[in-house]
Amino acid sequence: MIISIHKRFIFVDAYERMMKKNYPQYPKHLLAVDCIIFGFDGNNLKILLIKRNFEPKKGEWSLMGGFIGDNETLDSAANRVLNSLTGLENIYLEQLRVYSEIEREPTARIISVSYYALINIENNFEINEKYNAQWFDLNDFPELIFDHNLMVNHAVARLRYRASTQPIGFELLPDKFTMRELQSLYEAIFDETYDKRNFISKINSLDILIKTNEKDMKSSKKGSFLYRFDEKKYRNKIAKGYIFKI
Repeated sequence: MIISIHKRFIFVDAYERMMKKNYPQYPKHLLAVDCIIFGFDGNNLKILLIKRNFEPKKGEWSLMGGFIGDNETLDSAANRVLNSLTGLENIYLEQLRVYSEIEREPTARIISVSYYALINIENNFEINEKYNAQWFDLNDFPELIFDHNLMVNHAVARLRYRASTQPIGFELLPDKFTMRELQSLYEAIFDETYDKRNFISKINSLDILIKTNEKDMKSSKKGSFLYRFDEKKYRNKIAKGYIFKI
């Protein structure tokens, strides 16, 4: 969670004074959000981490997070946290679960609600330099502080479930993509290798892609046709009882 240590103590002190005045008979806890941010570089699933700039655990790798403001919902706080790091808005964001172990953080009783987000890395956005953030391969990232590794494990499990039952994988791709890029994405999400013909046959049977007349000429001399996700057709199919399954 990113906040200067001085400001953090001021926040905690003000919060505790307010709680003692209005609810003196109840325990006092802090509520925060932590965000697991996924991306895809065309080959590997990535995770965006920050280097913590205050104690405890200063200099170690962490998820991006922050405390809930007085006038915020959990969702708005998570969106604010993501926007402060990436400058992006209206990205895929899903609440994951609550972490309330008594000693999960040494400074105070902090209950965290985790979210995971899906970002198209090819979008033109700049990561806020003050957070010392860096993309890592999901299968090769450093040890994280507190229970953040557990949060990542839970987020990966949820991502795999969602990707098998909803077309959320397209959130990680550019607007136009090749069939090979789509296959690489699903192989990265599920950590599996698929037969090319069987994968293409399965995707075509879903009937939710638009084949364009454009080609990606980087992949071969003949080039590879580019596709787009047909969200309108997908919504219409869902309304008629269609079940998406990879």
